[in-house]
Amino acid sequence: MELYATEEWTDDEAEILRRYFTNLEGPVFALVNLPEVVKGALFARYSRTAKSLRRLFLDEFVGDLDISGDHSVDATVGLARAEELYERVFFEYGDDSVAQLGGVHLACEQASNLLTKVLEWGRLMAYMEKSTRYVAYDARLSNGRYRYYRDPDILDSPLGARYVGDMDRLFDAYAGLLPVLGAWFSGEHPKQPGDSDFVWRQSIRAKAFDALRGMLPAAATSNLGIYASGQAYEALLLRMRAHPLPEARAYAELMLVELRKVIPSWVRRVDVPDRGGSWVDYLEKNHTVMQDLADALFASPGDHETSEATEGGDPEVVLVDWDPDGETKTLTAMLYPFTHVPEAVVAERVARMSVDERLEVVRRYSGDRSNRRHRPGRALERSVYRFDVVSDYGAFRDLQRHRMLTIEWQSLSPAHGYTLPGSVIAAGAADSYHAAMERSAALYDVIGERFGPQRAGYGVALAYRVRYSMQLNAREAMHMLELRTTSQGHPEYRKVGQQMHRLIAERAGHRALAELMGFVDHADYEQEGLERLAGERRAEQRRLRAPHPHQG
Repeated sequence: MELYATEEWTDDEAEILRRYFTNLEGPVFALVNLPEVVKGALFARYSRTAKSLRRLFLDEFVGDLDISGDHSVDATVGLARAEELYERVFFEYGDDSVAQLGGVHLACEQASNLLTKVLEWGRLMAYMEKSTRYVAYDARLSNGRYRYYRDPDILDSPLGARYVGDMDRLFDAYAGLLPVLGAWFSGEHPKQPGDSDFVWRQSIRAKAFDALRGMLPAAATSNLGIYASGQAYEALLLRMRAHPLPEARAYAELMLVELRKVIPSWVRRVDVPDRGGSWVDYLEKNHTVMQDLADALFASPGDHETSEATEGGDPEVVLVDWDPDGETKTLTAMLYPFTHVPEAVVAERVARMSVDERLEVVRRYSGDRSNRRHRPGRALERSVYRFDVVSDYGAFRDLQRHRMLTIEWQSLSPAHGYTLPGSVIAAGAADSYHAAMERSAALYDVIGERFGPQRAGYGVALAYRVRYSMQLNAREAMHMLELRTTSQGHPEYRKVGQQMHRLIAERAGHRALAELMGFVDHADYEQEGLERLAGERRAEQRRLRAPHPHQG
């Protein structure tokens, strides 16, 4: 059985690709012999296209590169002498910091949405994932398949035909409603004078994708670009080898093969029994023990989740823990580096401040922020908040990628209901949407009975809600909430960010810190118009101003 789709290359294309990619067939490969800026540009473009990275490189990058001197390049040549040095310093002497000094761009393609969350768990890595907001999932691949993961065990079981049939129907329903929602949004938001057809159509497409991405199952595959150090990859591989999802364990081996081609010393310990082997055993046993304990503690009637496929409302956000003195402590931290006295003395002075004096400290520390990228210093890390959130899985996917916070999530299931966008109802597509959710919930149940909850998640549509906790300090809250409430943000995660901001001000009582997060946007753009229109206008202006790459 062919698990991953392969692409066909002409002889000339293959000759070029071999110089820059460690293989031409598999879904995992490393980028080599390219300037770092080219790799970064490739991954940035990668997130906005349905093309594979190798096809994207051929179609849009090769023409702008001088490759005349690269004809003899082979991706695995030139490593021997460098490896001898790293062998002595890293492996023999065990200096882990050496593995932080070099990095690898790794393309991870055809990974399910369950797997991408595993890949994006680590803090010290950079990711760029293909977005369901910009790329349609309505087309089949050259082999006639929709883009979703086919678990070999499920396909070889009596459920195989049903799995493929139900998945295809979910994608059929999504594909069928895209033109319906596109036509409805076009009528609701006609093109404005001064906007090009391209800008307007891109904005309409984004609205349709936003409204319908919840119909896609978590088995839908994505392409992910990763840049990380050798140390970060080692930690990721160990976690993946211990993960209960078989796809994660199998994918770890694909990644390891490619990483050994470019940084073999840095991933050697993965296979050493008393190093990587013992770490994996530790992680596996801990997961099993905790799962058994939780099952025993919450086994009473009513404690278990059900698969009732009900329609959910707005995201639920609860502030479960915070420091009542957090604002006072943050003001102390703001003033401390500008004095020469003990922190206790600064804290005592802050305690005697009036409300106006406190606001003056906060406003001076914040400064004149002309945009959200102007962020004050680390004093805001002194105040910490913990939230319990229930939102649709699509919104969770976007929030989970913020690495400077602690996030833990429960397994994906239909238990918490699903979101139904108002635009789907207004466009007359609610019945098809509800039918897709019912099919998804039924598929979850049958997979779960035979293969357990981890793989049952493949059948769950992204509109279904998942429960997760987020713990973050005020500095990260400023970054995340200001970013995720911008006008072009998805309505679902905008609501999460808006609720978090209100809770910091009203529930925690940290009004001065909430005021400092001045670019949190509480407007309801879902009702007002095309969220992406302003962004598309700016992008077009940048394209018009940019010189042609072949101009001098």
